[in-house]
Amino acid sequence: MSTKSPSRLGRRLIQLYVGLALYGASSALLVQAGLGLEPWNVLHQGLAELTGLTIGVVSIFVGAAVLLLWIPLRQRPGLGTVSNVFVVGIAMDGTLAAVPAAHTLAVRVPLLLFGILLNGVATGLYIAARFGPGPRDGLMTGLHRRTGRSIRLMRTAVEVTVVVTGFALGGTIGIGTVLYAVSIGPLAQFFLRMLAVPSASDGSSVVATGQPQQAILRP
Repeated sequence: MSTKSPSRLGRRLIQLYVGLALYGASSALLVQAGLGLEPWNVLHQGLAELTGLTIGVVSIFVGAAVLLLWIPLRQRPGLGTVSNVFVVGIAMDGTLAAVPAAHTLAVRVPLLLFGILLNGVATGLYIAARFGPGPRDGLMTGLHRRTGRSIRLMRTAVEVTVVVTGFALGGTIGIGTVLYAVSIGPLAQFFLRMLAVPSASDGSSVVATGQPQQAILRP
C-alpha cells in the first residue's frame, strides 16, 4: 500500500462530509431566498408543509425511501450514499435555523445566486470524493440500467414527477428553479474536475466511480 494512501483517504473523507454539509447549507439558502428550489427540494418543501416536519427531516425520510428503491434495481450504496441521507438534511435544518429569511429582492437575489454557486462547489466536493452516488442519482442510474432508457430521459421523468408533486403540495417553484436547472450542470462539472482526488493507482484524477457524469447534479 502506498504511504500516501492514508492521507488520500483522509482527504476523500473530508471532501465527502464537507461537500454534503455544504450541499445542505446551499439548499437552505435557496429556501430562504424564496425564489424557487431545486426539483427534489420542491417535493421536500411540499411534504414539509403537509406533515409539519422540517424540510431537513423530510429530506432524510425521502432519501431513505429512495434508497429502498435501490434494492429491486440492484444498486449498491456506498459510504457517501448512506451519509448523504442524513448529513444533507441535518445541515439544511441547521442552516435554516441560523440564517434568517430574506424579505427584499436586494437580498434574495444574491442569496439565490450564492446558494446555486455553493451547491455546485458542494456537488463537486462530494462526488470527487468517490464514495458513491447520492440516493436520488442512484435511482436514475438504476432505472437507466433496468429500462435501457437514457439517463437524461430517466432524470427528466423523475424530476418532472417530483416537481409537479411538490408544487401541488405547496413547494416553491420560481426563477430559481429554472436558473438552478440550467446552471448546476456546468458548475458541478467545473468543480468536479477542480476537486478530483488523484487515484491510488496512477496519480491521475478520477471522478466518482459507478456514477455516469450525465446523472451528476445532486446527492
